Amino acid sequence: MLDHITLHVTDINRSITFYSQALAPLGYIIKAHHEPTIGFGASDGTPHADLYISPTDPTSNTTTPTPVTHIALLAPSQQAVQAFHAAALAAGGQDNGAPGPRPYHPGYYSAFVLDPDGNNIEAVVDWSGWYTRTTHTDN
Repeated sequence: MLDHITLHVTDINRSITFYSQALAPLGYIIKAHHEPTIGFGASDGTPHADLYISPTDPTSNTTTPTPVTHIALLAPSQQAVQAFHAAALAAGGQDNGAPGPRPYHPGYYSAFVLDPDGNNIEAVVDWSGWYTRTTHTDN
């Protein structure tokens, strides 16, 4: 279970544009502004952000963040996975696995893209059922 992840990026403005477009189909918006770090989270009326992007340390004498990060983001449907993949590619991402079923677990459907800094971003349909059980109650 993740609370948040921070990705270090070489061009913060390029990454804000990329993530704003790529994550829109998943319901993510910019929620936190801790300049120069920006936080994205679900458009759920709360202030909680769980994905942050922050520029690399300019004094580190490197333009490539290390290590490259992988993050899997929950999608509500196969259509959302497909929309994420298309939006990410349109925003400048690189295909790293077209939308489709994966052999990891029964019902696992995902897509992978590399962001402008080479981080591997995955959108995955809830294959285990926990999301439905914990967020869609009859209360």
